[in-house]
Amino acid sequence: MRSLLFGFLAVLVVVFDQVSKLWLVQNFSLFEIRSVIPGFFNLTYLTNTGVAFGLLSGPVWWRQVFFIVVTVTALVVIGVLQWRLREKSVCYTVSLGLIAGGAIGNLVDRVRLGSVVDFLDFYLGSRHWPAFNVADSAITVGVGLFLVYSLFFEKDQQKTA
Repeated sequence: MRSLLFGFLAVLVVVFDQVSKLWLVQNFSLFEIRSVIPGFFNLTYLTNTGVAFGLLSGPVWWRQVFFIVVTVTALVVIGVLQWRLREKSVCYTVSLGLIAGGAIGNLVDRVRLGSVVDFLDFYLGSRHWPAFNVADSAITVGVGLFLVYSLFFEKDQQKTA
């Protein structure tokens, strides 16, 4: 049953990620900015050929191959973790489903477009957080949930068992 939840969450993240990016690409020009909450949040159409925060970005072909191989390897590791931890806690299933969905969402962009579409731009004054997308959000929430559960709650359950 938890494997179904894992798969459902991963697919849900991919669908929301790809639909949001499709909407953005169809309704914005590259680099266009639209203020949603002035002084705090914009929708901004950007592309990222690198990893988080634009690190390692650039048009070099081997980077794309590298990122695709790393993502596929990470998905295999996530699958193995899900298999091994599926009965321990639903928190692991949820977190790994979110991470897998986010990884697949960005992988789809890399394979299809050669870059990842980013559009969520949060800022205070002139200080902007690097733009990100639904897939990035799912990965961040999934990793956070995984770490919080494994660091603070799993040990409590082991003590009571």
